Amino acid sequence: MLLVAALAPFVVLATSVAANPKATRNPHISLSITKHVNGNGTSSLPLRDQKRSMNLVKDCRQSEITDVPLNDSAIAYSVNIDVGDPPTNYNLMIDTGSANTWLGANKPYKKTKTSVKTSDVLNVTYSAGLGFAHGIEYEDTVIIAPGVAIRQSIGVASNSSGIYPYDGVLGLSPKYWSIGMLSPDNTSAIPTVTDNLYGQGKIEQNLVAVSFEPTTSAPVINGELTFGGTDSTKYTGDITYFPLTVTETTPANKYWAIEASFRYGNASATILNTTAGIVDTGTPLIGLATDAYNRYVDVTGAVYDEKAGLLRITPAQYKNLQSLFFDIGGKTYELTPNAQIWPRALNTLMGGETNSIYLVLFDLGPKISKEMGFIAGMPFLERYYCVFDTGNSRVGLATTPFTYADIN
Repeated sequence: MLLVAALAPFVVLATSVAANPKATRNPHISLSITKHVNGNGTSSLPLRDQKRSMNLVKDCRQSEITDVPLNDSAIAYSVNIDVGDPPTNYNLMIDTGSANTWLGANKPYKKTKTSVKTSDVLNVTYSAGLGFAHGIEYEDTVIIAPGVAIRQSIGVASNSSGIYPYDGVLGLSPKYWSIGMLSPDNTSAIPTVTDNLYGQGKIEQNLVAVSFEPTTSAPVINGELTFGGTDSTKYTGDITYFPLTVTETTPANKYWAIEASFRYGNASATILNTTAGIVDTGTPLIGLATDAYNRYVDVTGAVYDEKAGLLRITPAQYKNLQSLFFDIGGKTYELTPNAQIWPRALNTLMGGETNSIYLVLFDLGPKISKEMGFIAGMPFLERYYCVFDTGNSRVGLATTPFTYADIN
């Protein structure tokens, strides 16, 4: 999860299963996504997002920022998955910033006749100290949807923290992020659930797409996770695809990283030149490199609210707030003023004032800014349909009925 909410994932044992040419592949398989609010009236969300960011880049020292539990995040998203025979249902947080699937954090793993214990040990620390999971690796049957089962390596945590109230994590990043996380096998990339759905002949394409709706309450089913194809009812117009960045100074080989620049307002003032950044379901806010963040503060007139941990603007400033534009590969993606503000109905969960107006942009910090320029987190993904295409090493984006909606 990035869980900037990126969890830095632990790796699970890989099982190489050849595609079954006789299998009937599904055009796509869809799962409902539930939005959760875990706020407790005190904000640590931007700090947590900074820590998640630190875990996404190399050579960041864990002692730089104070530890904050993962479950302090105000918003997270999960799906329900069945494991074993007879099956047990687990609620897993979706994370495009980690490649691993594991469980046992809240609900214990139930071994059945399909469970196969491996010789590998799980020992992972997430997001620069935000959480951890210790245990062993199993191979088991994972039921993604009725009639759709795969063999999957899963981590089974005997001891963990920072993930409550979820049972574990469904990792959806490129599998390369899993290298080096198991003991004694620390050299293999572990096939993700998406990889195995494709490799075992269950889906037509090695990709997963996500659709979210901006909402002002939670828990609520507000999204869809689609394996193997796209759902044309969830987006408008065409999907435009962008290759993953090849910039060596960003974690491109591990995450869904693309090149983008940012402009603010009708004057088209550039606040961030073209640079590499990450699209991430595990980050509840939108992160900008420090220089770009400071420019955004200047043009909006926002001030940092210590209590809420977010930028705050006045009603008069909100009336003058202009759109923020993401320029990606010759295409422009607009975040309207409404899309830049935190859902007002959730203000108090972040320790904010009921009638205040808070913005969803946060500072990545100077150290992280040297490694990547932005993280397009959930405020962006609640406005645009996104395709994480493993088979073609690219990210696809399209408008939705909510791109320009006034919801917050």
